Amino acid sequence: MTVEELAAASGISKLAIEEAEASQVFANTDVTDRLRSIFESKGVLFLGAGQDDAGAGPGLRLRQAFQDEGIRPQNLNATNDD
Repeated sequence: MTVEELAAASGISKLAIEEAEASQVFANTDVTDRLRSIFESKGVLFLGAGQDDAGAGPGLRLRQAFQDEGIRPQNLNATNDD
C-alpha cells in the first residue's frame, strides 16, 4: 500500500502519514487509531509485548488467509441409496 493509497483510505494527509512513519513516538492518537484501523482491515495483527511469546517485544503479524479446502459436512438427513 502506497502512502497515497493509505492517505486516501484513511483521510489522513500524506504529510501526516510521513511524519508518523518518521516518529519514534506517536503523540496523535487520532492518527494512530485511524492508521491501525486501516492496517487491521488489510489483515495486519498488532501484538503487544509478550503476546504469543513471553520473551518477545511488540510486533506485527499478517493474518493468515482462510483457505477453503472444499470439505463440507455431510447432510445428516440424506440417505445413501448407493
